[in-house]
Amino acid sequence: MKLHLLPAKQGLIWVRMGMRTFWRQPLAMTGQFFLFMGLLSLCSLIPYAGSFLGLALLPMASLGLMAATREADAGRFPMPHLLWLGLRAGPQSRKHMALLGVMYTIGFCAVLGLAALTDDGQFAKLYLLGGSIDLDTLMQSDVQAAMWLSTLLYLPLSLLFWHAPALTHWYAVPPAKSLFFSAVACWRNWRAFAVFVLGWAGAALLGSLMVTAVAVISDSVDTAKLMLMPMMLLLAAMFFCSIYFSFRDCFMGEDVLA
Repeated sequence: MKLHLLPAKQGLIWVRMGMRTFWRQPLAMTGQFFLFMGLLSLCSLIPYAGSFLGLALLPMASLGLMAATREADAGRFPMPHLLWLGLRAGPQSRKHMALLGVMYTIGFCAVLGLAALTDDGQFAKLYLLGGSIDLDTLMQSDVQAAMWLSTLLYLPLSLLFWHAPALTHWYAVPPAKSLFFSAVACWRNWRAFAVFVLGWAGAALLGSLMVTAVAVISDSVDTAKLMLMPMMLLLAAMFFCSIYFSFRDCFMGEDVLA
């Protein structure tokens, strides 16, 4: 395993590769993404412990999406069982995935705990325990502060876990070391990751503008509402496809600058 230092333009290549790979196998990759979302949604239905279980399964599920993308990129049909790849690869892999899941849950709860200091835990309770929140509450300055603070604090957590499941599975790196290597890879290639984020932000903005244009032309807000959610889900599925290529280019060295 060797860390590759990449130019900023590689971020746009990851965006392009994610989109291209998704459209190679659109039905399969859509199915994988909705299976991923369905797994997390089912966990949320479990009272009290469901949200924590969903957080713990997230590293394993993200590894499954990366494996599915790898199959699609190689011209093979990604099978649904890839979502559980981390649990099917042997006892050592299951142990590592479980440890990553526990660490991710603890880290995420710490983020919400720190953000809860600004709004007495209203946003944290909504996220972890579910329920509804009215617009007046959402517009309160302390609740908005908690949302922004949790977003800011989540950034370093996401960098720690960006490559960690893949490093643990494909390179047998212990969970704690995988977090360190993931953070180092993101930091050393921050320019590429910054362009990557900007690229997807631009794609999301373009999608929103297209929906707005359709709403204006058709003079129908309902049409825009019907289009917006499927488009955002489609972009999210392509975004998750692109994560694999950031890992491949940072560590695996296959066609790094292609």
